[in-house]
Amino acid sequence: MINTKQRAVLRAMANQLEPIVHIGKAGITDHLVTQVDDALTARELIKGTVQENAEYTAKEALHILSERVCAEPVQAIGRKFVLYRRNHEKPRIQL
Repeated sequence: MINTKQRAVLRAMANQLEPIVHIGKAGITDHLVTQVDDALTARELIKGTVQENAEYTAKEALHILSERVCAEPVQAIGRKFVLYRRNHEKPRIQL
């Protein structure tokens, strides 16, 4: 579990990230969950977007994905969301 200060650090780091996960009209599929899981293992911090034709809001998508991949929800603003999961073998981000 991350605290408020750690979340603020992660939000600041996420400002420079480009979204690598895109949720469209297909929704949150098993393939998308696998893609998010792999991205978190490689990067620890990822940004995603929810397209206009998706059935989820960014906040809903953030919470669903965070539960399915055991990650920490960092923030959801507009159509964008940020997820964090520490890689215990090769940590890249020091909080």
